[in-house]
Amino acid sequence: MRYLLVDAHSVIFAWPELLALHQRRNALARDELVRRLTLYQDATSFRVVAVFDGRGVSAAAHSEPGGIQIFYSSSKQTADSIIERLVAKYAPHHDLTVVTNDHLEQLTVSSFGAIAVPVETLLGWMDESDRLVSKQLRSQRRKNSLPGPGIRWDAAGGKSPGPS
Repeated sequence: MRYLLVDAHSVIFAWPELLALHQRRNALARDELVRRLTLYQDATSFRVVAVFDGRGVSAAAHSEPGGIQIFYSSSKQTADSIIERLVAKYAPHHDLTVVTNDHLEQLTVSSFGAIAVPVETLLGWMDESDRLVSKQLRSQRRKNSLPGPGIRWDAAGGKSPGPS
């Protein structure tokens, strides 16, 4: 199984649209990131795990059926520490890619066997995924389009040329 572990705040601060949302209200940026990562998961073979720096007393995990998995660190730990623990535990058994702009974190997760990529790489992957999905939707719409004028459907479900 392929997993994409995302240092969520690293992405928010590197993505101009999300940064603008974060400056208005951090929950808006968080929700939009989760929405976009869910779309990416749906379009690829990655299972996505987003890790946010939290403020709570204890760490928390959340996921919905078909959605991405979300971790929030406690106020006494960082998202980096959760990512490091996940990588140390699961890298020997799974293909893990970690998205972060934190160079020390990139070195740490690489030493545990994960692939580390900067946020800009993820943004490129997401743009490419969006283009492919749009292209597939356009193609499917053309295949499913109703017959144009001048095509008459017969009782057997076929079409025959000529006006209706």
